[in-house]
Amino acid sequence: MVVFALDVRTGSAPVQHLYYVPIVVAAWRFGLWGGCLAPLAAIALYHAANPRLLNFGYEHWDLVQVALFMAVGLITARLAHDRRRLQALAATDDLTGLHNLRSFERHLTTMVGECRNAGTWLCLLALDVDRLKSLNDTHGHLAGADAVRAVGRALAACVPVAAVACRYGGDEFVVALPRASRDEARGVANAIRERVHNTAVVLDGIAFPPRTLSVSIGVAGHAFDGQVIADDDGKFGEELFRASDRALYRAKALGRNQVFIDGAA
Repeated sequence: MVVFALDVRTGSAPVQHLYYVPIVVAAWRFGLWGGCLAPLAAIALYHAANPRLLNFGYEHWDLVQVALFMAVGLITARLAHDRRRLQALAATDDLTGLHNLRSFERHLTTMVGECRNAGTWLCLLALDVDRLKSLNDTHGHLAGADAVRAVGRALAACVPVAAVACRYGGDEFVVALPRASRDEARGVANAIRERVHNTAVVLDGIAFPPRTLSVSIGVAGHAFDGQVIADDDGKFGEELFRASDRALYRAKALGRNQVFIDGAA
């Protein structure tokens, strides 16, 4: 409205260029809707501030201005969409659609700080696919890739909204569970294990029955008591991850398709 008031008072091209500011802001923040509605609003205000246009008294510059309003809105919306898409791709594992390691590390550091400040639990689950090498050797690497995708889908279906799930290696996954005790983390881990084991899967175009796949899961957790931790949040996250990884190896040693809780974390 400030731009409109200045346009009414002056009717000058330099002032009218200020309409681009809310157009760019709306398109960048709200995407295509903002990129369409904001230019239309600017066009309406531009006409209201210059009554001669209401009688179709257009000059060449007026037509250019209207076209530029729309072009700037649509181009900015497209750029904003591409930026968000690239950001998502940079943080996403291309095989499973889960977070990649870089994104997970960033989220884990944030979670450690938030749980430390709130004095709540933080738990990690480390898991991998049992006997994936045997599956690859018998049915091929495409079947193995489909097995990893199936586990990724199980994770996405089972973890709470606040959790962050990541594939950080070939068949290796980690899940961060903020504000979840060891018992609650055990429940999530068992839900994942049961879902993977009880789901019929299609691997490289071949249908396999339930109980074809299984995962072993290690759980480590820490209850923050509000005291300041000597190490920084990133280093503590690494320590918690190592504890969950140790628990994963214990789960495999117990016969696979197991959940093991690390009691020393």
